[in-house]
Amino acid sequence: MSAPRVAVFGSVNMDLVAYVDVAPATGETVTGTAFRQVPGGKGANQAVAAARAGADTVFLGAVGDDAFGVELRENLVAAGIDTTGLRTVTGPSGIAHIVVDGRAGNSIIVVPGANGEVVGTVAGDRELIGGADALLLQLELPMEAVVAAARAGRALGVPVHLTPAPARELPDELLESVDVLIPNEHEAAAITGRTDPREAMTALLERVPEVLITLGGEGSLYGTRDAEPVHAPALKVEAVDTTAAGDTFCGSFAVARAEGADPREAMRFAAAAAALSVQRPGASSSMASRAEVEDLLRSHGRSA
Repeated sequence: MSAPRVAVFGSVNMDLVAYVDVAPATGETVTGTAFRQVPGGKGANQAVAAARAGADTVFLGAVGDDAFGVELRENLVAAGIDTTGLRTVTGPSGIAHIVVDGRAGNSIIVVPGANGEVVGTVAGDRELIGGADALLLQLELPMEAVVAAARAGRALGVPVHLTPAPARELPDELLESVDVLIPNEHEAAAITGRTDPREAMTALLERVPEVLITLGGEGSLYGTRDAEPVHAPALKVEAVDTTAAGDTFCGSFAVARAEGADPREAMRFAAAAAALSVQRPGASSSMASRAEVEDLLRSHGRSA
């Protein structure tokens, strides 16, 4: 079987990560334990996750004409990702300031940079999207760009997966082109006003045909309009850094579904990929290969 092709239209940032025992409160200064500079951005993270899960992956987005832009492009190419759709714009690349505390929790400030210059699709984007088996979107680009990409996916018959992060109001013009909505439990609550994931799922299914809510250590919950929700547990591991765990899950899930896995199988595969990622520091640098994911599934008595 040939590898599925996944297109990711989204953000790419340089992550500036500080590790601390306890994150500082407002007005407080603390001493960090380590610092790392790691390529990231929700779009780029999902692209790397998809590539490492075995997909032929193409990335569409923008970097600046600065040193970070060069490094970010090189990182995607090194991961085996097609950067034909990655444009270079005048100005700085996107950056994210991330604080990771001693309990593996994180807080993030994103400065869009070049990502904010992506206000729609450009020549060649439709061809890249149309050649894919799945299109992955997030909300770190301007909304008009996300809507344009989603509409292109729908018009071309490509399943559209949307991660609604950072959480914000989702316009009908976007959701009418979305096939699978993948929020975490906090995003689902913010969008619907329902703190119970099953109630939030019911509300979201009034707007999109499929919903997958990630629940951190409690696993994930998948539902459609005509079937009972399916729950898949998380794999219990000792987390050191949860940055990009959700992106790892989304990218891996899309690949498994494109390969023909049913939702429960795809959720298990994605859970194993995410479990490996949280045991390592960083964003894209923490993501495991497909072979590692399959080994972990076998060790837990599950087929890949």
